[in-house]
Amino acid sequence: MLKPHPRRSDSRRRALVVAFVLASSWLVPGAPAGALAQSIRTTRHNLSVTGPGPIRATTEERICIFCHAPHRASGSPPLWNHEDTRSTYVVYDSPTLDAVPGQPDGASRLCLSCHDGTIALGSVISEASAIAMQGGVTTLPPGHSNLDVDLSNDHPVSFPYDDALAAADPQIVPPSSLPPDLPLDHNGRMQCSSCHDAHRDDFGDFLRRSPLFSQLCTGCHQKTGWSGSIHDQSTATWNGAGADPWPHAPGNTVAENGCMNCHETHEAGQPFNLLDYLQEEDNCLKCHDGNTAGDVASAFSLASVHPVSAQSGVHVPGEDPTTMPRHVECTDCHNPHAANTDDPPPPAADGALRMVSGIDIDGAVVSSVTYGYEVCLKCHGDNHGSTPVVTRQITNLNVRQEFHPTSASFHPVAAPGRNPDVPSLIAPLSESSIIECTDCHASPQGYPAGAHGSTYAPLLVRNYETADYTKESASAYALCYGCHDRNSILTNQSFKEHKKHIQGEDAPCVTCHDPHGISAGTGNTTNNAHLINFDVTIVQPNSKGLLKFEDLGTRRGQCYLRCHGKDHNPKTY
Repeated sequence: MLKPHPRRSDSRRRALVVAFVLASSWLVPGAPAGALAQSIRTTRHNLSVTGPGPIRATTEERICIFCHAPHRASGSPPLWNHEDTRSTYVVYDSPTLDAVPGQPDGASRLCLSCHDGTIALGSVISEASAIAMQGGVTTLPPGHSNLDVDLSNDHPVSFPYDDALAAADPQIVPPSSLPPDLPLDHNGRMQCSSCHDAHRDDFGDFLRRSPLFSQLCTGCHQKTGWSGSIHDQSTATWNGAGADPWPHAPGNTVAENGCMNCHETHEAGQPFNLLDYLQEEDNCLKCHDGNTAGDVASAFSLASVHPVSAQSGVHVPGEDPTTMPRHVECTDCHNPHAANTDDPPPPAADGALRMVSGIDIDGAVVSSVTYGYEVCLKCHGDNHGSTPVVTRQITNLNVRQEFHPTSASFHPVAAPGRNPDVPSLIAPLSESSIIECTDCHASPQGYPAGAHGSTYAPLLVRNYETADYTKESASAYALCYGCHDRNSILTNQSFKEHKKHIQGEDAPCVTCHDPHGISAGTGNTTNNAHLINFDVTIVQPNSKGLLKFEDLGTRRGQCYLRCHGKDHNPKTY
């Protein structure tokens, strides 16, 4: 390792080598000294003329001299010989980060003396001039190993990893439980050397552990729900079409790449959370494009979508759904660390929504949803939009209030419906059934389940015509006929003038029925039973200025209105 001195005996040279290697273990606590001395020769950190990598010296044969020297070194442990970096760094920051990284110190600063690209590789203290490198190389060339001085997109270093940090972030391993092969430095601080061993390259990138199956990351990070989740377990592979979803990851399956499916510890495309790509949805769609997982990407190209690409950097894990800026990202509905393939009967949330926050039917925040609709209510409940799809007699954009079991009438999403007599229901549906939001709002057949995108607005799973004078057909009202038997409707089993209205008068279903419901605060069970809430672009007050429906009992009622030029004052059935 050390260049032989002509006047030194072999025993003296061996003694210096042993002393030097032992001193070097300051960077690698607990590592066997013999292993260090034997392995660095075959790594890219052997910058001598004998090195195996693309960057090496023109004539220098000594291997360790680039970092260490037994004499005339800097005086800093471990016999440090490389010129120190004088850079001031932009350090990693995140609203979810409980650690407080400072300017790099300790082993991290030593690593950066080469890896920030500001100091020549051959600038060593013990020599009168810099060691010349082949090809005229001076500093580390641009590339993945040159981190430059902006560390905002690199894993944070040089912060105390202590009990206080573990208490603030229960999803990291307490310092007393850290595995011995991922050591903190002698001051209890996380450093580059906690993940990297500069003298060994057993796992690539000088990592102390294999990154496959998340072994490296889970040494410190214990994400709630990760064990057994789909991204932890999936054996899905890339089919070779399109762009490689894992250009920086060595594994061949989702499970093998684990955390590396989405995260890059150095030079991340999105500094916040160290994601591969700047746009949040791109980190999901690079696999969910049909080439590795289900083709969600195509669904987002359809006419009516959840607009995940409209905003970036707005979503923050742990945000309060009642006060957050209204937005939608993939992670508003899916927790990538916890999602699985469970499919319980409704209204229970399926595995794709596992451990996602939501709003319950009474308006309270829940940290982990029990029911699927609780995810939807984050944006379609109290924190709703401002543009109605249909202009109705009673306007209420708060779906939580419309679906509430105390409502005048409602589709049975949060509880079975009020009406005990619905002969049109298609088995196995019955009056006691509960349905899901995604029974109506989802991608059409041929796309993965869920409300990603649809050909039919507003993000409907089937066609639903709302224009007046629409000719009735199975396709015109396919959404309704998905649950309500068309033959039953057209033979007037529940209302004796259904056929007259939708076929004889070409009046669409939306003329009378509000599919979500009519809340208790805006309607009542007499005037708004059976989801009656008129579309006032089609229905107007009658000649006496009255616009209302009255429920008179089972399959009986009367209407006061004007529609298609006909005055109901009232029309009784």
